Amino acid sequence: MAVFAMKAAGRSLLRRSHIPNRQPPLQKRHTATSRTKPDDPAGGTAIPVPNTVATLPIWQRLGPLSRGFQAYGRSQRKRPYATQFVSSLVIYFLGDLSAQNINGDEYDPKRTLRALIISAGSSIPSYKWFMFLGNNFNYSSKVLSLATKVTVNQACFTPIFNSYFFGMQSLLSGDSLPEVWERIKRTVPISMINSCKLWPAVTAFSFTFIDAQYRSIFAGVIAIGWQTYLSFLNRRAEVEGALEKATHPHEIPERILQKSPREETQKIEA
Repeated sequence: MAVFAMKAAGRSLLRRSHIPNRQPPLQKRHTATSRTKPDDPAGGTAIPVPNTVATLPIWQRLGPLSRGFQAYGRSQRKRPYATQFVSSLVIYFLGDLSAQNINGDEYDPKRTLRALIISAGSSIPSYKWFMFLGNNFNYSSKVLSLATKVTVNQACFTPIFNSYFFGMQSLLSGDSLPEVWERIKRTVPISMINSCKLWPAVTAFSFTFIDAQYRSIFAGVIAIGWQTYLSFLNRRAEVEGALEKATHPHEIPERILQKSPREETQKIEA
């Protein structure tokens, strides 16, 4: 019986060995993933694909200065009002020092104090204005958006700010209200004309290439030179107004003669 079972098992094995395999061999599927498999980065052969590497802003590629810009950006995001207030004080302080140096005057701390008071009153409203300008007038056309922002800024903000600046300079100097109005009429028109030569380009560049948290410091660097010009223009208007009221040198206010004796003497002799 056992022999019969062994023979039957042997015959079944022989049959199976001769039966052909009806299933076709599995073929590897060639997919897009297998064809475009990137090289191993560890082997040093990986090549960056264009338009996948983010371009760093220019202020993040300035070496040690980048840390200062980054610290300013963090402070701007956490405490925007305090950052703007302090930044404005620094800008006005540097602008006034530069203007006094250009005029050839002896340093007048009262004049610097007036500039800081004006800065304290304008820092937050100026910041709120430019935030409003950045969040509005955004159209599908970038050219139209920039043109609208520049136009609105020059038509609305510039005359109001310049009137505030020159009016406060005159008022804090002790002038009467008619004299304050005369100072505004003497200085604001020419300052608006000259601002058109600078600020439209600065505004357009700022809203195009500068992130929101860095726009104030970018404008602040430009504003140092602009505040120098405004202080110089205010000083010239102050001297011209005093000379028009005086018919003799001894009638000129003493504070005018002490600040710029060379300029006033030359104009009186002329």
